[in-house]
Amino acid sequence: MPRVLVAEDDPEMRRLVVDGLRKDGHEVVEAHDGASMLLCLAEAFREDHSLERIDVIVSDMRMPVWSGLELLERLAEAGWKIPSILMTAFGDEDTRRRAARVGAMLLDKPLSLGELREAVRRLAGTR
Repeated sequence: MPRVLVAEDDPEMRRLVVDGLRKDGHEVVEAHDGASMLLCLAEAFREDHSLERIDVIVSDMRMPVWSGLELLERLAEAGWKIPSILMTAFGDEDTRRRAARVGAMLLDKPLSLGELREAVRRLAGTR
């Protein structure tokens, strides 16, 4: 069963995404901001000294403490490549370039839950 880390600071949006992904059979780990996302990644790493237990990251772009993009950039700098989706209402060209550099898919808010679920299914299959 694919394991998805969902990081979203808006509780209603997080619940919508998490429920949709669980209906698709994904195991979902939830983070409510950048700090808790970092803790989830650290926990996954601690379990087996890799990040293989996370198949896909779905993260809001702007969150307190760390943005989803900042954390993905740090993972890329450390040599970790996890299929990722960033959700944003602020998708300017610089943001799109930075997301592309780390290999993240960028979905604009308001987003289609169906489009997000399909993107997660595709990315989970690449792992």
